[in-house]
Amino acid sequence: MERSIPIPTLHLYPVLDELLIELLTSLSPEDWDKPTLARQWSVKDVAAHLLDTSMRFVSLADGFEKQPDKEIKSYNDLISYLNELNNTWVNVMKRVSPAQLIKLLEITNPRYADYYATLDPFSPAKYSVAWAGEETSLNWFHIARDYTEKWHHQQQIREAVGKTAPLMTRELFYPCMDTFMQALPYNFRDVNAQTGTVIHVAVKGEAGGDWFVVKQAEKWVLDKTVPDSRFDTSVSFNPDTAWKLFTKGITPDVALKDSVIKGDAALANGIFKMVSVLAVRE
Repeated sequence: MERSIPIPTLHLYPVLDELLIELLTSLSPEDWDKPTLARQWSVKDVAAHLLDTSMRFVSLADGFEKQPDKEIKSYNDLISYLNELNNTWVNVMKRVSPAQLIKLLEITNPRYADYYATLDPFSPAKYSVAWAGEETSLNWFHIARDYTEKWHHQQQIREAVGKTAPLMTRELFYPCMDTFMQALPYNFRDVNAQTGTVIHVAVKGEAGGDWFVVKQAEKWVLDKTVPDSRFDTSVSFNPDTAWKLFTKGITPDVALKDSVIKGDAALANGIFKMVSVLAVRE
């Protein structure tokens, strides 16, 4: 019997890629220099980073991989190393024209998706999803994680130029959010609560959904259904607030002001500290 992929996303890669090219080709020269939620990166910088991600995995498909030039002993070491790689690439790409950048994305993105299509979704991935606390992940989760990278970086560009609507659909937004929520149990790992405690996380609207993190005897687990609809704490977000919070686009304090909490508010802290990208929450 064929196994079902928990969060299928690979079929959405071409959809996002087409929307990205349409977006980038519509930008004015001034748009490329606009600041984004990605801190020091402009629209052009974020587009360059998307190209970098694609090219790294196409290189893997070609049998080439650059090994780290420093020892990585911790999650923070990994973040530091990746930030250095990312910034080096972005700085070099400042000398490349937007038109050339678009052409490179058009060439590289299909090969990126084609490479992932060759992988067994249930075999161990080359890279784990560290922000979910995993030391080993399956390929389907790694692919879904990369989908969230494609989604949220494109949305950062769209936020900067005022064209956010195309990605805020059930088809494209919900898989991103569903993947982000896989980090919930890990983020509650140090929260002491009675067995059976239920925390509800809701993202409003047709594109959103409901997730529950439940305290079992020795750990927290993620569920999408709690039969009796009982919960000890419930946190509701607008879609825009949710994706920005989990990608460090806004601070927890800002998200807190734009959310609704019911029940034990202290239990909600783990949600506002959650980061579902390779970054740390200061």
